[in-house]
Amino acid sequence: MRIYLLLIGITFMTSYLLTPVLRVVGVRFMPKSPVRDRDFHEKPTPKLGGVAIIGGLYLGILVASQIPFFAGIFRSPEPVQGVMIALGIILVMGVLDDLLDLRWWIKLIGQIAVGLVIVNHGILLKALPVGSLQIESPIVQIVVTVLIIVGTMNAINFVDGLDGLAAGISAIGAATFFVYSYLLATRVSAEDYANFSALLCAVLLGATLGFLPHNFQPASIFMGETGVLAIGMLFAVATLAVTGDVLGEDAFRFRNVPAFMPVILPVAVIVLPYVDLLLSVIRRTANRRSPFSADRGHIHHRLVDLGHSPRAVVIILYLWASLVASGVVVISLTNREIAIPLYVAAFVFVTLVTWWPLLKRARGRAPTPGRN
Repeated sequence: MRIYLLLIGITFMTSYLLTPVLRVVGVRFMPKSPVRDRDFHEKPTPKLGGVAIIGGLYLGILVASQIPFFAGIFRSPEPVQGVMIALGIILVMGVLDDLLDLRWWIKLIGQIAVGLVIVNHGILLKALPVGSLQIESPIVQIVVTVLIIVGTMNAINFVDGLDGLAAGISAIGAATFFVYSYLLATRVSAEDYANFSALLCAVLLGATLGFLPHNFQPASIFMGETGVLAIGMLFAVATLAVTGDVLGEDAFRFRNVPAFMPVILPVAVIVLPYVDLLLSVIRRTANRRSPFSADRGHIHHRLVDLGHSPRAVVIILYLWASLVASGVVVISLTNREIAIPLYVAAFVFVTLVTWWPLLKRARGRAPTPGRN
């Protein structure tokens, strides 16, 4: 665990120290994006924060490659090389988008290219997490893998609408996924428990936490396309890697792992972005608009319209992300007689906090007892 904590600390400090530098670069050299009607910030804000996140990720992975504990991961370097190349593509595409405001279809082509790079470096979904159903066709394996990567990148992108929201939810998801991947690896082997998914989640956790102090409201910098795509790509790769471990060719080594975990956890850690993505696609398609067009109908917009302040909305969504993501791990790994009542109580509390403005207005409209 100490090695992972070291990596988290290195990526945290790298991202934290790089972010102000890139803010200065963004203010001085990047075009200022106008404040749109659906935005909550009041003045143009630079978007190069994602470059700092990728800088932290690169350094964290490079440091890990020099640590003997992770030798098993880097013995077959193709997956790591795929992640590094994919991050490079995202870096170029994200900076170009900040400069030129690329069309949605150009960005989609770039996202598909990222997915194909990952596939070409050996990260494939070869079994569906439903009864260990094998995917025999190589073409279907490629298509499903690319869809997962592109879908996850867009899910994170769609939730990036309030200061600190995407970075905080990503940090919560990375922390939860890291704990699961780490515990999974220690169950398999007490001697060699270095794990590719745990490594990715550790560096992602440090990088997002390092960026968050600069991005929490009032944000001095945004992560932009670069940050959200990098985060989404790493989540997708970590999910594919850990699902492949449990359900793939070496599944016999993971026979003591609860069967439902690979099905539930990857969705649970970023369930809010996925739900927001699905609702956005349905809403925009129903209105005969492009699924990639922007609007003011996301979950965070609706909570603000309900009566919460933008900062309160971010904290509420942090609570929901923590509740959903941690619940799967806690309930499966602890005494359920204790965990489930506590989880239900937490669920009720977060629900009341979420709907409090509506409940408060309803209470104010209620007639006073004893009066006509």
